[in-house]
Amino acid sequence: MKVSCSRKTKFIFITGGVLSSLGKGLSAASIGALLEARGLSVTFQKLDPYINVDPGTMNPFQHGEVYVTDDGAETDLDMGHYERFTSAVMGKKNNYTSGRIYYTVIMKERRGEYLGGTVQVIPHITDAIKEAVLQLDGAADIALVEIGGTVGDIEGLPFIEAIRQLRIELGRDYSLFIHLTLVPYIRTAGEVKTKPTQHSVKELLASGIQPDILLCRTEVPLSGELKQKIALFCNVAPQDVIAARDVESIYELPLALREEGVDDRILDKLGIWTGAPNLRPWKKLVESIRHPKDEVTIAVTGKYVELTESYKSLHEALIHGGIANKAKVNLLYISAEDLNSEAGLKKLEGCHGILVPGGFGSRGMEGKIHAVTYARKKRIPFFGICLGMQLAVVEMARSLAGIADAHSMEFDAATKEPVIYLMTEWVDSRTGKTEHRDQNSDLGGTMRLGAYPCVLQEGTLAAAAYGKTGISERHRHRYEFNNAYRERLEQAGMIVSGESPDGKLVEIVELADHPWFLGCQFHPEFQSGPMRPHPLFQDFIKAALDQAKGQAA
Repeated sequence: MKVSCSRKTKFIFITGGVLSSLGKGLSAASIGALLEARGLSVTFQKLDPYINVDPGTMNPFQHGEVYVTDDGAETDLDMGHYERFTSAVMGKKNNYTSGRIYYTVIMKERRGEYLGGTVQVIPHITDAIKEAVLQLDGAADIALVEIGGTVGDIEGLPFIEAIRQLRIELGRDYSLFIHLTLVPYIRTAGEVKTKPTQHSVKELLASGIQPDILLCRTEVPLSGELKQKIALFCNVAPQDVIAARDVESIYELPLALREEGVDDRILDKLGIWTGAPNLRPWKKLVESIRHPKDEVTIAVTGKYVELTESYKSLHEALIHGGIANKAKVNLLYISAEDLNSEAGLKKLEGCHGILVPGGFGSRGMEGKIHAVTYARKKRIPFFGICLGMQLAVVEMARSLAGIADAHSMEFDAATKEPVIYLMTEWVDSRTGKTEHRDQNSDLGGTMRLGAYPCVLQEGTLAAAAYGKTGISERHRHRYEFNNAYRERLEQAGMIVSGESPDGKLVEIVELADHPWFLGCQFHPEFQSGPMRPHPLFQDFIKAALDQAKGQAA
């Protein structure tokens, strides 16, 4: 595969070593934020080595949340970091897995596109990876491409080989390698150790890649002497050894990396000149986080609370709602299964708001319904998202509309009162194509995914929060509100405050005579950022603050 000589985008490839979860995604997002602050446009791509075609069917305990883009891609959670930190908009071309790459190559082989030749990792797989990366050419001034996993992982070898080839084909003016590694502080010895970094870079060198810049994840500042030592053994200049210090808030990371001069080094190596970065918005944001005026506690009752990465975007969106209200948001994660008893429900006492998030499967379902009942009866602000909205409908049907057997077909396919049912046919608003599915359909890619329009009813909580009546929000679900029960539920006090333009899909429900009770079928957390908090989270936290002040009075 030959690379065109007419290039518009410069590429930064970010790799990681020693161990996973060091923060490659946040580092890439922060670097993107710094480059945007200097007037450059940026885009991103995440290359994940696992064999799944996408993370849509993966257990959240293994992978964390599945992030959904406007165009309906189920992607890695790092896509959320990219969108929250910058103005870049992610889509299907911004996240590739080994499974997706291999699937593409195998389909070509089945169609005979390789003319009977032997299909191999090199060049066919690596060419497919390069083709995926180069889709970004022309999309922005700079593309930051993150390689998932750690250097040396057998699954990641084709990606490392592909970017090695791209360096040769793109040239040094159009490509840059940044390697994130660990510089641990051994407390018992009182020493910072550089050996893990040395071994990590050695592994990368064995794959034919010499890093241009080292990002050293550390909990303590790195002295000039330590940077000199790392530079000597890793074959880089001392000024290219950048300390990526631990910070109290992830939104401090762009400022911390700026202090180390990482953006200066990147632009120097890529031959780009810009003015000084405008970091006033980031400084104002950090100041707001460090000095809140109020404090509020929100209970999140879910299935995956043991791994809060499962709710990463949700977690951040609640923080953003607090920032908008100049408040610190304390998050109390409670396993929904704990709420099946009176003793468990006591955990909700003292909370100023209750949020029931999305999820799949029956585990914890009744506990979530108990949380809805608690919020409704105690008049505590309630926010239900996706499954949380559906269970709020089930609870209102049972408790207010007298439909004792009300249920969701997701948990009881034979229920006699399916207030939530499987939507077997719908029109994709993006393509105009009619989609079909049933109980036997594959799990992967058979949901209503991505951005869909919604019309809000004037005079409702939703319309007041958004300040307009036409919105677009991202979805990820199979089951829908059953309109056959709409009239009975509305007579019982439920308000339909948002629906699809054709009126066939209920998108938002509220409860009359309650301070703040709202459930939405979509995932608003996917469109929230620290400098652009989502209206529903902003309004929910405001209601929780009013609750807190009322409790204190």
